[in-house]
Amino acid sequence: MRKIAVIGMSSFGFFLCRALAEHKLSVMAIDNDEAKVDDVKPFVEKAIIADATDKDVLINLGVAEADAVVVSLGDRIDASILVTYYLRELGVKEIIAKAMSEDHGKILNVVGASEIIFPEKDMAERLANRLERSSILDYFEIAEGYSIIEWAPPASFVNKTLAELNLTNQYNVQVIMIKELVPERITVVPKASQLIKDSDILVLLGRDEDLERLQRMKE
Repeated sequence: MRKIAVIGMSSFGFFLCRALAEHKLSVMAIDNDEAKVDDVKPFVEKAIIADATDKDVLINLGVAEADAVVVSLGDRIDASILVTYYLRELGVKEIIAKAMSEDHGKILNVVGASEIIFPEKDMAERLANRLERSSILDYFEIAEGYSIIEWAPPASFVNKTLAELNLTNQYNVQVIMIKELVPERITVVPKASQLIKDSDILVLLGRDEDLERLQRMKE
C-alpha cells in the first residue's frame, strides 16, 4: 500500500486526503491548526498537529518514508517553499507542491518539487474546454497538445460500427473506451465491429487539434 503524506489542510488538502483514503491508501495528514486536523481525522490513518516548517518535525514524523508527499499550504507561500526544500533534503522522491502563481511554481521547482499543480487554474481550463463544445462531457489533458475527452457522438454516428466510422484514419483520434448507458457497461479498447448507439459516450484520445476538428464536424 502506497503511503502518502499531505502537508497543509487547505480545502484542496482536505478533499485530497479524503479521496486518497477512499482509494484505500495510507494517508498522513499534517497541519498546525488543531481544528483542521480534527476535521480530517475521521478519514485518514494519521492526523497530526505539527509545524511542518520545522525540519526536525518532518524527521521525527517519518515523512521521508512516504512514497509521495503533497505540499498544500494554501497562500503560505514562504512556508510551502521551505517545506518543499526540506523534503528534497530528506530524500523524498516524489514531492507534489501546490502553487499559487506561476512565479511560485518556478521557485518550488527550483527548490525540489518533482511536480507543480495549480488546482484552481487546472480546473478552470478543464471546465473551459468542456464548455467550449456542448458535446464534450469531460476533458483531461494528458500531455502538452494531447487530451482525452468524453464525447457524445452526433446522430450521424448512430448505428454505425467503429470500422465504418474509421476515426483513426479520418481524424487521427483513437476510441479507447465506450461507456454504454443502456445497458450500463464499459468497453475498454472496443473492437472495430462495435456498433454505436445514441446512448453511448465515446472516450477519445488524440491531439487537441484533431479532437477539435472532430468536434466541429456536422451531424
